Amino acid sequence: MHLHVSKRQGLISQSEIRAMTSECARLGGINLAQGVCDLEVPVEVREGAHKAIEDGINVYTRYDGLPALRQAIARKHEAQTGTPVDPETQIVVSSGSTGIFHCAVLALLDPGDEVIVFEPFYSYHIATLQAAGVTPVFVRMEPPRWGITPEEIERAVSPRTRAIILNTPANPSGKVFSLEEIEAVAGIARDRNLFVFTDEMYEHFVYDGVQHLSPVVVEGMAEHTITTSGFSKIFSITGWRIGYCVCNEKWAQAIGHLNDLIYVCAPAPLQMGVVSGLNSLGRGYYDSVAGQYERKRDRICEALSSAGLKPHIPQGAYYVLADMSIVPGSGARERALEFLRATGVASVPGSAFYHDHAGDHLSRFCFAKDDAVLDEACRKIAGYRI
Repeated sequence: MHLHVSKRQGLISQSEIRAMTSECARLGGINLAQGVCDLEVPVEVREGAHKAIEDGINVYTRYDGLPALRQAIARKHEAQTGTPVDPETQIVVSSGSTGIFHCAVLALLDPGDEVIVFEPFYSYHIATLQAAGVTPVFVRMEPPRWGITPEEIERAVSPRTRAIILNTPANPSGKVFSLEEIEAVAGIARDRNLFVFTDEMYEHFVYDGVQHLSPVVVEGMAEHTITTSGFSKIFSITGWRIGYCVCNEKWAQAIGHLNDLIYVCAPAPLQMGVVSGLNSLGRGYYDSVAGQYERKRDRICEALSSAGLKPHIPQGAYYVLADMSIVPGSGARERALEFLRATGVASVPGSAFYHDHAGDHLSRFCFAKDDAVLDEACRKIAGYRI
C-alpha cells in the first residue's frame, strides 16, 4: 500500500540540537548542546503560577492571552522601546516564541514567498519557513564581527521577497545588531515594503556594555515589525511555553486567529506566573542575570582557547561558536561526535546553522549551566588534546 504523504514531511527532521542531546544522554556526558537555562526559576514566578492554580485560573484564556499578561508585556515593550502599545489589539501570547513565529509566518506569508535570513541562523526559523512553503534566502555574516551591509541585503532582495528575519541577540553567534545595522535593515524594509520578523528571546543577555535594540526604535518601523520574544530563558521556564508578539493590530488579528486554530491558548496559570515575574522583578534582576552570564561566557571561552578551539566571543545570548578545525572528522557532525566521545561534552555541529558547508569547522557550545556543571565542562574542554 502506498499512501500519499505530504511533501512537507521530507522537509522536517529532528534538529541537530536534539540529536546531540540524545547522543549526550546515551554517553552520560555534559550537555552543552541544548539551550536550557539552568538558573533557578524566580520565586515570584513560581508563586505566581501556584497562586493562579489555587485561584482557579485553569481554563481557556482568550486566544491572545490573559489581560494581565498582555498589559504587563505592553508596559515592558513601551519601557524598552519608547513605543506605545495597545494591549487589547497589538499583542498575541502563544505557545513559546517558536509558536508565535509559526503563527506569524502562516498568517502573513504565502507559499512561494522569499524571506531574507542572516546566517549562521537559528534552525527552527528555517524549518518553519520551509514547512510553510516559504523560501529562505541567505545573507552570510562572517566572524568575528558577524557584520552586515545594506549592499549585501539589497543583493538578496527579489520581487518575491516579503520579509527579513532579525534575530538579536542572535542564536548561535551571539551577534547583537548595532543601531547602524538595524537602520540598514529598516531602510530596506521601508523602501521595499517588507515585514521584519524579530526574534528577541535573548534581549536581556547582553555583555560588555552592549545594548539590545529592536527595529521598532527606528522611525516608521512600527507597522513593518513583528516583534517576537518570550520568557523561557530569562525566567528559566523553557517547558512553560509562554511567548508573544507585538505588532500592528492588522497583523495581530490575523496572527491571533492562527494562534487560536493551532494552540487555542497558552497555559493559563503559567501566564499568571509570568505576570508575577514581570510585575515584581526590577532592573536589578535582569542586570544580575546578564552579569552572571558574562562571567560564564568568559570561563567557557577561556577553556576553549586553552584547548586550541578558537572561540568567537559573543556579545549576547548564551552560546559561543568555536573553531573545531583541529578535531578529527570530515565535517561538523563528525567533529562534534568525536569531541563528545573524547571529552564527554556535547555541542551542536556548526552545519546546523548554515545552508551549505560553511559551518563544517564550527560547533556551538551553550554556557547556560549551573556553575558546578559549567566548571566541570570547562575542565574537560581545556584538557582536550588530539
